[in-house]
Amino acid sequence: MAQIVEKGEFEPRIVAFLCHWCTYTGADLAGTTRQQYPPNVRVVHLMCSGAVDVVYVMKALMDGADGVIIGGCHPGDCHYQSGNYKARRRVAILKNILSQFGLPEERVTLKWISASEGRLFAETVREVTAKIKDLGPSDFKSGWDI
Repeated sequence: MAQIVEKGEFEPRIVAFLCHWCTYTGADLAGTTRQQYPPNVRVVHLMCSGAVDVVYVMKALMDGADGVIIGGCHPGDCHYQSGNYKARRRVAILKNILSQFGLPEERVTLKWISASEGRLFAETVREVTAKIKDLGPSDFKSGWDI
């Protein structure tokens, strides 16, 4: 469910599935170096981006998230050898599923962010938040209310 601030401006709810070894650590670095980014993201800490299943992302969207970020190690740097390649394939499938549901595939973002790229994490959150604001609130959940 989308949050509405006093000005009437839409504030998106974004769920971020982050790999422990790279993107989650990059998010931590963004915080410790006081990088500024919107507070719209709720983090789900995973050991590997390869652990993100299409079902988890669909569940987040059905429960009211306006957007999803999936963050992992750069290709070739996965601590579990090929987890980020699995994530990339799953996101491609997911975007196909979203288009079949009539949802813009831009609501899901896959980003490779290493542990030393705190600034990139903050920049990604700013970009995704702006993109989701432009798209407006997701009406995906309302289609499932019975």
